[in-house]
Amino acid sequence: MRFANLVTPQAIRLFGTIKSKKRLFHEIAETAETAWGIDAAQAVDALQERESLGSTGVGHGVALPHARIDGIEQVRGVFVRLEKTLDYGSVDRAPVDLVFALFAPRDAGVEHLKALALVSRTLRDSGLRSKLRANTDNDKLFAILTAHPDVKAA
Repeated sequence: MRFANLVTPQAIRLFGTIKSKKRLFHEIAETAETAWGIDAAQAVDALQERESLGSTGVGHGVALPHARIDGIEQVRGVFVRLEKTLDYGSVDRAPVDLVFALFAPRDAGVEHLKALALVSRTLRDSGLRSKLRANTDNDKLFAILTAHPDVKAA
């Protein structure tokens, strides 16, 4: 699996201030609808349902919300960079400013897990996180994400 297959420039957004996780999920869902044709209401519900099981804030200012969605054919992503951090309930209690949401077909099986592992390993790179935080242009954010060498997901 290649990182470039998960995201397009239309699936990358920069937001100044998001005041709640719920609002963040709405913005992610609207972006997913525009970029991938994923139903926004279904996406919000699925993200909230998954988040109710436990926080997807993985530490170092990164969150990886993910959900299984009916009606999509392959795993798709949305990347959001927040200019102001959001209290997300992360495992390290640090606020979040880098969010990569994944949407997988309901029956994706191992592909969903491979994508999640790939994104997680990629965003563990402190240098990459610094580059993402230093840029505000969506095209540059896309280039940074997709230029990063793909890490073996499994």
